[in-house]
Amino acid sequence: MNLLLGYLLVLNILTFVVYGLDKRSAIHGGQRVPENVLLFLAFVGGTPAAYAARHSFRHKTIKRPFITRLRLILLLQLGIVLLSLLFAFRGQT
Repeated sequence: MNLLLGYLLVLNILTFVVYGLDKRSAIHGGQRVPENVLLFLAFVGGTPAAYAARHSFRHKTIKRPFITRLRLILLLQLGIVLLSLLFAFRGQT
């Protein structure tokens, strides 16, 4: 469990930083981080930081396809967590 929490902590810090760097590149005309990379970071567990970074940096808040994909990732992750909890509690009874 500690390993999972450590993984999620590091991943979410990384995700937040990468979103911030992409916003900075967008402002200054630098090389951008591909959207697939941003979505992948969310998919592998960085969703909380992705949403926090979007809010903090006002980044990727208008682009509909990106928002839709990020929401789908969030729904998938919530579904996995809910199913995991359901099976964990079912196994205890």
